[in-house]
Amino acid sequence: MAPTSLPVNRQEQIEEPWHKLGRTEVAERLGTSREQGLSSAEVKARLEKYGPNRLEEAPPKKFITLLWEQLNNFVVYLLFAAVIISAILGEWVEAAAVMAIVVLNAGFGIVQERRAEQALAALRQLASPEAHVLRDGRRVDVPSYEVVPGDVVFLEAGNYIPADVRLIEAINLRVEEAALTGESVPVEKSAGRLEKADVGLGDRVNTTFMGTLVSYGRGSGIVVNTGMRTQVGLIAEMLQSVHHEPTPLQRRLEELGRWLGWAALIICAAVFGVGLLRGQEALHMFEVAVTLAIAAVPEGLPAVVTISLALGMREMIKRNALIRRLSSVETLGSATVIGSDKTGTLTQNAMTVTSVWVDGRRVEISGTGYQPQGEFSLDGKAFDLGKHHGVFSALWLGALNNDAILESGEGGTRVVGDPTEAAMLVAAAKADAAYGELARRYPRVQEIPFDSDRKRMTTIHQVADPLSADLSPFHESHEHRGWHVVAVKGAPDVVLELCKQYQTVDDAVAPLNEQMRARILEANDQMAQDALRVIAVAYRISKDVPEKLTPEHVEQDLVFVGLLGMIDPPRAEVKDALAKARSAGIRTVMITGDYPQTARAIAIQIGLVSEDSSKVIAGAELNDMSDEQLQEEIKRTSVFARVSPEHKVRIVKALRANGNIVAMTGDGVNDAPALKQADIGVAMGITGTDVAKETADMVLTDDNYSSIVSAVEQGRVIYSNIRKFVFFLLSCNTAEIAIIFTAIMMGLPSPLAPIQLLWLNLLTDGAPALALGTEKGDPDIMKLPPRRKDEPIIDAEMRLGIIIQTIVKTGSVLAAYMLGLQLFPTDGHNVTAATMAFMTLGLCELVRAYTARSEHFSMFYGGLFSNKNMNVAVLISTVLLLVVVYVPPLQGVFDTAPLGWLHWEIILPLTLLPGVAAELTKWYIRRGLERKAAAATA
Repeated sequence: MAPTSLPVNRQEQIEEPWHKLGRTEVAERLGTSREQGLSSAEVKARLEKYGPNRLEEAPPKKFITLLWEQLNNFVVYLLFAAVIISAILGEWVEAAAVMAIVVLNAGFGIVQERRAEQALAALRQLASPEAHVLRDGRRVDVPSYEVVPGDVVFLEAGNYIPADVRLIEAINLRVEEAALTGESVPVEKSAGRLEKADVGLGDRVNTTFMGTLVSYGRGSGIVVNTGMRTQVGLIAEMLQSVHHEPTPLQRRLEELGRWLGWAALIICAAVFGVGLLRGQEALHMFEVAVTLAIAAVPEGLPAVVTISLALGMREMIKRNALIRRLSSVETLGSATVIGSDKTGTLTQNAMTVTSVWVDGRRVEISGTGYQPQGEFSLDGKAFDLGKHHGVFSALWLGALNNDAILESGEGGTRVVGDPTEAAMLVAAAKADAAYGELARRYPRVQEIPFDSDRKRMTTIHQVADPLSADLSPFHESHEHRGWHVVAVKGAPDVVLELCKQYQTVDDAVAPLNEQMRARILEANDQMAQDALRVIAVAYRISKDVPEKLTPEHVEQDLVFVGLLGMIDPPRAEVKDALAKARSAGIRTVMITGDYPQTARAIAIQIGLVSEDSSKVIAGAELNDMSDEQLQEEIKRTSVFARVSPEHKVRIVKALRANGNIVAMTGDGVNDAPALKQADIGVAMGITGTDVAKETADMVLTDDNYSSIVSAVEQGRVIYSNIRKFVFFLLSCNTAEIAIIFTAIMMGLPSPLAPIQLLWLNLLTDGAPALALGTEKGDPDIMKLPPRRKDEPIIDAEMRLGIIIQTIVKTGSVLAAYMLGLQLFPTDGHNVTAATMAFMTLGLCELVRAYTARSEHFSMFYGGLFSNKNMNVAVLISTVLLLVVVYVPPLQGVFDTAPLGWLHWEIILPLTLLPGVAAELTKWYIRRGLERKAAAATA
């Protein structure tokens, strides 16, 4: 059959409302035959037109592009300038040292970037290796990449869907779409047309999507979209179009670098100009200006930040959080909103029977996941199953009328089949009813499969080896060896219509009057309001298998037993984790593809919303909202349901537009675009798809929501440590500038040589700065609100501290220098005095490192020497300082002279002054904060 009116371009084909068209019209539009399929020649033509059924990858970044991204920031520009000027002046040691720092950081960043762009490769793996199609009137198997629009494909249980398919036949077909839509249970599919064009993915019951899994039944359909035109392809395209913006830390460091750079240039120009006006030689003043420039630029800052973040990554792994982007370590600590998927993130992604209703009693069942351990309770008290056989009957009927299989392995229990049926098996096992034992005693001999029109499934079992009267699951079945049990499960209203009697909780059978029918329907409504998926079970005992295996002959005169209520329950630890996040000023928003009622119930259970304020916005409502309206609604709405991947991205954008720093969690393919759009994407490591994990910035290795809160805490600690060593390094650098500037203005020779400044900045300051990056954090770290998005690294408190440290250090060093000039005159080179200044400054900074361990708490709080890394760093730095003073070959390189006891008597007292000043400053700030807190409380 020749093509008739194939869409001429990609966008037309994607936007065609295939679900709204009838089966015949779909075939006509796609130029195919439901009986013959496509011809080989037509397949070849369409392959040329549409290309292989694969997901395209964006071209990888070239090495030169990656290199430029690493070098394109102001601090690196300043370092390059320092390298060039040092080389011009013949200072090759300085030039080589600074260049090494630049290369180290660039190389590290490129390696991280290469690892971060593998999401599309994982997406391609979702395609099934083979597809069963109809071509030239014959059913054949072909590689999935050869499937084209118009192909007729056959679907069976266990098959991955090869492309987006409009169904033309669906026999008890159920498809697992959790990875795409967030739906927690398999979706029942049908082939009829839908009336509305504007229908979300989760509600397109006549369409299956590429990469999803057939869990039950069979069907066939016509391929409507392939490759990048599928829904998974649209997600892949969204991943390519989303670009990471600079993190808050990167923006702040860029601002800091610019501020330092311009300040350095202004000071250098001022010193150079003043020197010329005072009659100094231009070359000499140029060298002084270069010295000031080296003093102004914290050469070790990029390396210290990089290494500190890497150490933070290592610490995060201990907390079950694997960081894939270095800068994400800090970003998580500044998060103000966690946008969380529901299925598999807040919930267990394991359907669980939590309630059984029998004869007016609703029995609750505890336990998690597919583990067969749990307790039965009624009204909060332990429930004795041995005295209430009706509950046994309900559970065992669910186990017998069941096609699921639970397989145990090293990775836990794996479900083969429908998760709803698996939940029934687990519930029966909690009542000590092993499926294998039941199947042996009551073997299945016939069945009427589940049908979406009948909304029920029936199985017939022979009473081969009945249990004793006190254990028999069915009333009086122990007296009917060789007879047959007809077991029925399905929609409560449908099953109830087939029943004439009901089994009481005490194992008696009573007539099913209108009053009891009303009670059963009322119980069903209440369980549905609790967001439970409700299944009714019933049975009858028959001597023989009916001659006609039709519903009319088999499903009659049933005994109604009870209702089984199940849900994908919340993780046990989520409620506490959400409370911790809230106490830290972090808001959580649920964003799910599941139904609004289910989302609301879970949100209330975990304490995300209250009964009084449980507003839920569905995806259909989002379609009618402008971006501005969404930004307003999201301020007061914490639950979004039935959302598509595009909706999730819009929600993340709206949160960010409101000034939030967003951490988005998820585990499915449908979460990937939002994970990449967020400031930090957090994927689940166990239940998460490869797509989600490769797209995310952070992967939770234990799928535990509480690990997010732990990671937030560690992120805050890391940022706090970054602030500490930025404060430490800048107070050192500004002091160096002030020392040289003041000396020049006083008409004194420069007390510090460029090589000495570089030695201090890279080595003796760098090691303590790294040690500050390993601090455990202040005790109130999770009691503070998240940082503002525009909050600078250098705030008012830090500016005050830098000013005080600069003044005290400058005074201490110049005092040592001037005393050295007066008391220890040399041959005019001032080497001894300069060495005293060099040692005073170096030791001042090492003492200052201990006071920098906390911004507000005393250096003695928690133990002065409790940070072993700091002790080692200070020891190493002290040795490095002494080496360049006392090792003769290095004295000439560093312009130093050996010092004696008289020199040290002057140096040592002066080195303590900055530390004392820092502690007094912290005491002053702490007192101010305490007064503010007291005033706020009052």
